[in-house]
Amino acid sequence: MSIHSTAGRLPDEHSLTNLPRLVSRYYSERPDPSDPAQQVAFGTSGHRGSSLKSSFNEWHILAVTQAICDYRRGQGIDGPLFIGMDTHALSEPAFVSALEVLAANRIETRIDAGCSETRGEPGYTPTPAISKAILDYNKGRSSGLADGIVITPSHNPPADGGFKYNATNGGPADTGVTKWIQERANELLVAGLNGVQRIDYASALKAPTTQRHDFIEQYVGDLEQVLDLQAIRGSGLKFAVDPLGGAGVHYWTRITELYDLPLEVLSTRIDPTFRFMRVDWDGKIRMDCSSPHAMAGLIENKDRFDVSFACDTDHDRHGIVARSVGLLNPNHYLAVAIEYLFTHRPQWAAQAAIGKTLVSSSMIDRVAKGIGREVVEVPVGFKWFVDGLIEGRFGFGGEESAGASFLRKDGSAWSTDKDGIILGLLAAEITAVTGKDPGERYQALTERFGAPVYQRIDAPADREQKARLSKLSASQVTASELAGQPITAILTEAPGNGAAIGGLKVVTDNGWFAARPSGTEDVYKIYAESFEGDAHLKRIQDEAKALVDSVLAG
Repeated sequence: MSIHSTAGRLPDEHSLTNLPRLVSRYYSERPDPSDPAQQVAFGTSGHRGSSLKSSFNEWHILAVTQAICDYRRGQGIDGPLFIGMDTHALSEPAFVSALEVLAANRIETRIDAGCSETRGEPGYTPTPAISKAILDYNKGRSSGLADGIVITPSHNPPADGGFKYNATNGGPADTGVTKWIQERANELLVAGLNGVQRIDYASALKAPTTQRHDFIEQYVGDLEQVLDLQAIRGSGLKFAVDPLGGAGVHYWTRITELYDLPLEVLSTRIDPTFRFMRVDWDGKIRMDCSSPHAMAGLIENKDRFDVSFACDTDHDRHGIVARSVGLLNPNHYLAVAIEYLFTHRPQWAAQAAIGKTLVSSSMIDRVAKGIGREVVEVPVGFKWFVDGLIEGRFGFGGEESAGASFLRKDGSAWSTDKDGIILGLLAAEITAVTGKDPGERYQALTERFGAPVYQRIDAPADREQKARLSKLSASQVTASELAGQPITAILTEAPGNGAAIGGLKVVTDNGWFAARPSGTEDVYKIYAESFEGDAHLKRIQDEAKALVDSVLAG
């Protein structure tokens, strides 16, 4: 992975997304349903694309929303649908299109109530606030259940749009559901939208089925149920958060004021060009709070605060900057969070397990063994943690891409989607309670369990190449050793639930690699880890890349 010369710097003005063109294309372009690149395609987290590539426009959203309405009817889902959007430029047009269809289908829809900052217009809603709203509504109900739509491409570049369906369990819908919605939406595209019901936006806003909902109050007001905010408040420490212009931008001031926290909100700026972001490794603007390039500004100011943190655009991911080490690798923080939570949440069930994706660090397994907890390893995608969190079988579920959630203090579910807000505040709690920041806590873990070296490599791959990579099989690994060590496992299914991983993982006692295509961008990913240092990691990566290159070559 070569690093672009502009990585970590503010973007050149001429490289910013042309917003009028982007939004115009959303309304003017018509997708070609015979072109796979222009069809509705649900990846690991919804349908994503750009109006500039005819992969995310009005027709896509009209068709997907109608497909969701059809799915709800077929499943007898007749409670309210909670819908929220982030601050990407294509999110509000998609919100308008979706509401036009939902109202025409007479779906009871709850939209953001708006606030002073938005002058009463529907505002922005973090992914975890939608998940929590669904769970809160459905608690104790067996019928009339709610579900939701989250309009976000997550941390993707400013020209992208995204549209995700959250089921009645509050989490990302499983593959069977998204496959049905995807196929129905593509049928509607082929039919020229024949079958899509729609009314104009002004009428949709006034429809009796459209109701305002105060997501901010519902989410912020309950935070003490999941975090020790009193410890943060009385710590005498100094914390900071940068919303990165995302959907939680109006939440942080409320959190700080309501709980009187020593938390400085560094910016409340919203700009869909995201010109205030440092560009990522490839020269693109990407609101990836786990990237040292995108987070360069916060890292430069690390010494001003005991701990600072940021969230991506829909606030389902977290990035933690500790005074001791700067930006924590997401895997390092997951290990720290797990060790802390399972030793500081006495009301959690003794048998509550740790959910991790199979590309997350093996340090988690060593920490889990040290605290006597089971690890359940699943494929990439937060949907695999949903049932475990709802049932309390998982106290924590996390993925290497800086997405995680955990239970309330009483052991009940908080959110069944990723929650960057509580993971950021948890870093402050850990520091306040233990007197050591997450970087120092991780150093202590390495002294007990060893110091792994972990890296993810991204490289370009087109749709056809990604399809080949997703079908990697164990038979394609003919070697008996990886980087000089005996191979102990070759996985194409996750050991925790037997689900296909859409790639391959090769394991030894002191290292491993996994290769899989991205579900959101035209890249493939090689994840690798070694407990024997950089040189050993490099050998693992070289052997992994040789295997992937042979597959991509056909």
